[in-house]
Amino acid sequence: MRIVVKIGTSTLTHGTGRLNIRRTEALCRVLGDLKNAGHEVIIVSSGAIAMGVGKLALKERPQDIPTKQAAAAVGQSELMYTYDRLFSEYHHTVAQILLTGDDFGHADRLANFRNTLLRLLDLGALPIINENDTVSTDEIKVGDNDTLSAVVAVNADADLLVLLSDIDGLYTADPHRSAEATLIPEVREITDEIRALGGNEGTALGTGGMKTKLHAAEICMQNGVDMIIFNGSEPDRLYDLTDGKPVGTRFYARGRKA
Repeated sequence: MRIVVKIGTSTLTHGTGRLNIRRTEALCRVLGDLKNAGHEVIIVSSGAIAMGVGKLALKERPQDIPTKQAAAAVGQSELMYTYDRLFSEYHHTVAQILLTGDDFGHADRLANFRNTLLRLLDLGALPIINENDTVSTDEIKVGDNDTLSAVVAVNADADLLVLLSDIDGLYTADPHRSAEATLIPEVREITDEIRALGGNEGTALGTGGMKTKLHAAEICMQNGVDMIIFNGSEPDRLYDLTDGKPVGTRFYARGRKA
């Protein structure tokens, strides 16, 4: 399979913004092993601003754009250094691609991105993609990495998009607030009832939430790509996913059979 894996800030870092070393090492080990098994892996990684917050010893995620961009500049370097170091242990070469929303609005830029991405896969590299937060403004931002990962998955002709989050999937209610909330194992259509389950909030250090994940699901489902949301705290469950076992919530592309 060609798999796009979006790693959220809550999966990659502790609440302090510092790298969750144990989990990140486990993720890289499993993703490296999936490549060894013949799968093509593309990573869309959040965490640059959060890691910059930690490295700069800021007390909280900045609210003004210049400080966010400064934190991203510091954090993106740390993020790629970490990925390069960890994947090198398993003899995999990583490649960084930074994008803005503007890149998807220009046919030539989009074609160049797609051609580069596919060539990297041909060469056996592991592309790691993030929004270019150091230069993005409201006018050219994709907005969140859930949406970015969906657009990447579509343009990469991926078989599957996996969103690693701090929640097991889509629930009938907020599981943090309702003991009666139950996991929805599969979704075949994004209805108004499903959208209503999205809410609005992400984490203090991240920009996403279930609302952005449902938006990503709509993009994927309309363009022939399946999507799965599941908890990134247990990286070994990625093996269950590639083995065809049910994990999290699976959103089926239109016309796709179970």
